[in-house]
Amino acid sequence: MATSVPKILIIRFSSIGDIVLTTPVIRCLRQQLGAEVHFLTKTSFAGVLKANPYLSKIWTIDKKVSEILPDLRAEQFSSIIDLHSNLRSRRLRLGLLGIRAYTFNKLNWQKWLLTRWKVNRMPDLHIVDRYLAAAAPLGIKNDKKGLDHFIPEEDKVTPNVYGITTSFVALVIGAAHATKRLPMEKLRELCQSLNIPVVLLGGPGDKETGLQIADKLEHVYNLCGELRLHQSADMLRQAEVVISHDTGLMHMAAALHRPIISIWGNTVPDFGMYPYLPGQPTLNISFEVPALSCRPCSKIGYNSCPKGHFKCMELQQIQAIAQHAVEKMTSLR
Repeated sequence: MATSVPKILIIRFSSIGDIVLTTPVIRCLRQQLGAEVHFLTKTSFAGVLKANPYLSKIWTIDKKVSEILPDLRAEQFSSIIDLHSNLRSRRLRLGLLGIRAYTFNKLNWQKWLLTRWKVNRMPDLHIVDRYLAAAAPLGIKNDKKGLDHFIPEEDKVTPNVYGITTSFVALVIGAAHATKRLPMEKLRELCQSLNIPVVLLGGPGDKETGLQIADKLEHVYNLCGELRLHQSADMLRQAEVVISHDTGLMHMAAALHRPIISIWGNTVPDFGMYPYLPGQPTLNISFEVPALSCRPCSKIGYNSCPKGHFKCMELQQIQAIAQHAVEKMTSLR
């Protein structure tokens, strides 16, 4: 008697980096179980996964799960894997009663202890491994292949179109919250310390900052706001080294197996969201300001430093970051 193919719905509403971090679960479900995998996210983030060959369908909502609940009921999913685990995803699971659902541990109490009292009870476990643990009862195992990111053919970029004719460093200047970002003056100092081509990457909101950083620096190319998301990913793919804050493009760089220099401000790698590079730990080096009693101040971030001094970024070792980037590029040649 033929065994029916599992039809599984994964829920992760946002954001870019968090969605990229779900890709090992998608791949393992498809490759190891032969499952038909569907993914539910917000409309604004659906493009992150549009070229993923392991997905059968991407579902989207603008605000409320009620927008698509009748259509999801009609799909008759065999299982739900809730990798967001918030009020909205719980409402969806309630609306799909009768379907076995699996969730992951968000470790909210541990994060609260770390941010509020600086007591570290976080497990030495990446969030990807916690995502995979949620799906493990279905019979999948970590294949240790890391993250996936697939770039549509129409988003492939030729760097020399922008005047970039040699090897370059990609510098991701943006992040959703200001306390995750180096100040503009520090980013400019970093670029001035690099005697190699630097490509600035970020969204439309980073364009003006990029212009200020690149001003009168002929080796710096400001592509912030000039590229679509997947085009930025393709520039990451072609970079010799990626320097990035704790943001979505950092995780895309990890999916593309690029050498990464990650810079950490108010957040910390101990939250379990550092670049996920199983079997390739030396591809990432993290720069943090140690022994700050106020850090981490948030698991997400703020518009400005709550203490007013912003030491977690103002005291970053800019020269050491630049030196490491140059040494890494030299070693790759």
